[in-house]
Amino acid sequence: MTCYFRHLQSIFKEAGIEVNKENRQKIDIIIHKIVGVTYPNCPATWKEVKMMITKNRDDFVSKLRDIYSTLV
Repeated sequence: MTCYFRHLQSIFKEAGIEVNKENRQKIDIIIHKIVGVTYPNCPATWKEVKMMITKNRDDFVSKLRDIYSTLV
């Protein structure tokens, strides 16, 4: 779980999300939903996240922020 989080620190910062032990799994599930990969397939998720960020970083950040804010 969350094998790619270390690479997404700037994304989390842009989205205004502070990652901690309590919310890590929720964030991971949200990211899997955004990219359309079954949880908990970390390698496939990271592959899709990289592609999505390359295509439209702002859209990914926006989706992450919006979904996360509905759960907090």
